[in-house]
Amino acid sequence: MRASTLRWGMNLWPPFLFAGIRITAISEDFRHARVRMRQHWFNRNYVGTHFGGSLFAMTDPFWMLLTMRSLGRGYMVWDQAAEIRFVKPGRGTVEASFDLGDDVLEAMRTATADGGKHLQWFDTRVHDADGDVVATVRKQVYVRRKQAANGGAGA
Repeated sequence: MRASTLRWGMNLWPPFLFAGIRITAISEDFRHARVRMRQHWFNRNYVGTHFGGSLFAMTDPFWMLLTMRSLGRGYMVWDQAAEIRFVKPGRGTVEASFDLGDDVLEAMRTATADGGKHLQWFDTRVHDADGDVVATVRKQVYVRRKQAANGGAGA
């Protein structure tokens, strides 16, 4: 699937669509993504700031998706753990970016070369239009090479 097709589909995915979350970019090599959420009546909390669940949701799938697409079919990849820290009240439009570097991918390949698992933490800052951080999100991604039918590591 092309990155543009994935972006289009995810923008129509109900958890994103109904929270006002919009994916503004996914690079064709699946190494970079950018997401934005405008504040609306339906994603505000009781005190008039962004709902924390929406701030988390806007960051949730990206590290797993980017890792999965970048490593290829020879790897099992899924989310293992997550945490969010709210830094300041989020108002207006907020954004987050994801950049998966060659060094991180190489470390994952090296760590799983013998068939073992690797747990990789990723940090994401959600910032407002002024560039102020409103939340930090940590995601831990589980990575393991798939086993081939003959018992060896898959490609």
